[in-house]
Formats: sequence, C-alpha cells, structure tokens
Amino acid sequence: MMKYLQKLGRSLMLPVAVLPVASILMGIGYAIDPAGWGGGSPIAAFLISAGGAIIDNMSILFAVGVALGMSKDKDGSAALAGLVAFLVVTKLLSTGTVAQLTSVPAEEVNAAFGKISNQFVGIISGLVAASMYNRFSHVQLTPALSFFSGKRLVPIMTSFAMLLVSAVLFFVWPVVYSGLVAFGTTISSMGAVGAGIYGFLNRLLIPTGLHHALNSVFWFDAIGINDIGKFWASEGVPGVVGRYQAGFFPVMMFGLPAAALAMYHTAKDNKKKVAAGLLMAAAFSSFFTGVTEPMEFAFVFLAPGLYLVHAVLTGISVFLAAQFQWIAGFGFSAGLIDYILSLNMPLAVNILMLIPLGLVMAVIYYFLFRFLIVKLNLKTPGREDDESVEGEGVVLGKNANFAVMASTILEGLGGKENVASLDYCVTRLRLEVKDNLLVNEGQIKKAGIAGIIRPSKTNVQVVVGPQVQFVADEMKKLL
Repeated sequence: MMKYLQKLGRSLMLPVAVLPVASILMGIGYAIDPAGWGGGSPIAAFLISAGGAIIDNMSILFAVGVALGMSKDKDGSAALAGLVAFLVVTKLLSTGTVAQLTSVPAEEVNAAFGKISNQFVGIISGLVAASMYNRFSHVQLTPALSFFSGKRLVPIMTSFAMLLVSAVLFFVWPVVYSGLVAFGTTISSMGAVGAGIYGFLNRLLIPTGLHHALNSVFWFDAIGINDIGKFWASEGVPGVVGRYQAGFFPVMMFGLPAAALAMYHTAKDNKKKVAAGLLMAAAFSSFFTGVTEPMEFAFVFLAPGLYLVHAVLTGISVFLAAQFQWIAGFGFSAGLIDYILSLNMPLAVNILMLIPLGLVMAVIYYFLFRFLIVKLNLKTPGREDDESVEGEGVVLGKNANFAVMASTILEGLGGKENVASLDYCVTRLRLEVKDNLLVNEGQIKKAGIAGIIRPSKTNVQVVVGPQVQFVADEMKKLL
C-alpha cells in the first residue's frame, strides 16, 4: 500500500511542478490590484488570468498527471484517458445533469454537485484511466473492430468505467460533502478550539479537495460566518472576525518553507539538486502567495504520516492565533502579500504577533520534520529510492549528446531486440530485458552514466541523472 501511495506521489510531481509559477503570477497580479482582482488594471488581469488558468484547473492536471504516471509505460494515450475520465464524471455529476436525471430544478440540487471538479475526483479519474490502460492497451479486437484495438481502446473502456464510478459518487459524494458542512456548522460554536479543529481539517482535506465544504462554512456565507467577507468589509467584532484565517499565516509564511528546508537537508546528497528545484519553488510560492499545494502535494502521498503532523501543527497555529486574538485576513491566501495588505485593516488585531508565532512554527516544523524524516526513513522528495548510487544527482551539461548516450546504452543492453520495455523516473532509466546474459555493463558505462542497478535478472536500471527524460526520448526513437 505504501509503495502504491509513493508511486501516486511521484505521478503528481509533473502537474505539481507547474503550480508554483501559476501561484506567483496570481500573487503578483493580486498585489497590483488587491481590490479589483484585475478590474482596475489590465496587467493585473493578465497575470491573474494566466495563473488562474492553471490553479483553477488543478483537478484536470491531476487527472492527466496521475493517469500518465501510474500507467505502465507512461504513454500519452493514458493521459488522454485521464482527461476523458475526468470529463465524463464531472459532466455526469454536474448540477445541470443531476437536475435532468432527478427531474428537480437546478437550484434544488445538492450543493455538493457544484463542487464535483475537485482534486479528489481528479485523482480518482487518473487512477481509473491508468488501470484501464494497463489492462487494455495491448488487447486485440476482432478484425471488424480492429481499428479500436490496443491504445485506442483505452479511452473507450475508461468512459465505461467512469459511468460506474459516477453512479457510486452520485450517492456517496452528497453524503460526504453535506456531512462536512454539518460538522463545520457544529464546531463553529466552539470558539478558538473550533477554529483550531477547522485549521486541522482544512489541511487534512486538501489532498481530496473536500476542504471546500468546510471553507464554505467558515470563510464564506454558507451559515452566516463569512469570515473573509466580513474582515475586508470591516464588519463584526474585532478579535473574532478573522480567527478562521489568521493562524494560517504562520504556517504558510514560515512553517512550510521551514519544512521544505528540512526536506532538502535530509535528501540524499546525490539527489539534493533534484529535490531543491521543486522544494525551493514550492516554499517561495507558500511564503509569497500562500498557495501551499505545490509544497503539500510534494510529500502528502510520499509520506502521509508527515502530512498528518502538518495538519496538526496547522490546527495548533490557528487555535493560538484565535485564542490570543492575533488577527489578520486574506483575500487570496495567507502569504506575504495578504499579510502586508492586512496591516492597516480596522479588524486586524495584534497582527504583528503573527510574526513571532511564525518564527516559532518555523523552528518546530524544521526540527520536527527533520527528526521524523530521518528517524522513520520517510520517502520525502530526494529520498524516494532505496538504492544509493554515487553520482545519481549529477547534472549533465546542456551540450550532452543524448542521442549518442542512448545509442551506447542500447548497444550495451544487447540491442533493441533485447529490450522488452522502457520507462524512467526522476533520475533513472528503468528497463526490462529479454535475455540478461546479453547485457554488457562495461558498454553501458561508456555512455558516461552514473551507475547501473540490477534488481532482478530481467530488470536493469541505468542511473543517468535529472536529464534522464532526454536520454529516454532518444532511446524510444531507436526502439
């Protein structure tokens, strides 16, 4: 199970890698025009729209990325099937379609179906598509239907599979969503403790997208709390309005960047350069804009226990800020931009105290994350593979001749006739050969690779480095 989650986590790295840039674009646009969100500035509108095109469609990116990453040979038809799966389920369970199926007015349809385009559904779509690809990508149909054989069959079978998934979600999704809304309504009467519980659940539910149900209760106007709206409208009781927002600033501006530093420091020495790119970009996104998904999805499936710790620490931070009435609010998210904009708001109370709280959270995050990662040997970015090979993190020069490398490696593998399958991960070519006796490790090493691993008689892993994709692309041409 843990290996499956780790594979899922690695599959999300492709879509997650694009999120920091999108969030920074939106953050800059919002900083230029915090009141109008682009209504008062064409430049702000351009930046916000560009970033929003990615952030707002995160669930689609996840569907495609998971389908591609979980398929056995990372073929583009799996990614297409992931998109097909997501389109089918979100259309079938959209408010308009549900209204037709149940013969009730659209305004009376359960609000849950208005939130069906979430990360949870995106990941499910990707997993179903990958499963269909792994099962049907090599199936041959009768001559009359031969055009639809193999990879063309995958999106078709995925569509049928998503009909069943949609039927299940039709009954399950409203119960889950409505249950969370009801639970949120209950804990809203618990003061600072309720705020802490909300902070914990908000982070815990991020990977599924179900946090939107709770957000509608606390941040928006589902039951009259409307914490964000009232803070910026300066309506309500000082010290109370904003308590469901303030405690996120110490975590997003200080805690998660410190966690990123801990992950970088605990990454394997030969993988630090690989891990640094993702972690540092994600940390900057969290600090500057308050968009945490790039950081959180970098380890939620690779080390779910560590993510639980993050959720607990977030709950504690939100509780402390609410308890001591250190209040700030956000219009976009709890990053530096919104913190600065909150400084002069009438309902901002003791806002400067969020800085020392953030510094304390940074220390706790860093040392607790570092201790747990090392003690439990958690597979955070840069620690995914069990084998340690010297030079695995070596970065090849831009002028490296990938075609020559691919040709040399293929010759050492015994030629293209001896290669049964080709795949690659962050730094390695992962190959399956037909006859292990034909593999010549000395010839493979002439390509200048960092190392060779032989997990079994028919499996060969060639350690190339971060540019492994380009070598794999050239090998696919030769195959």
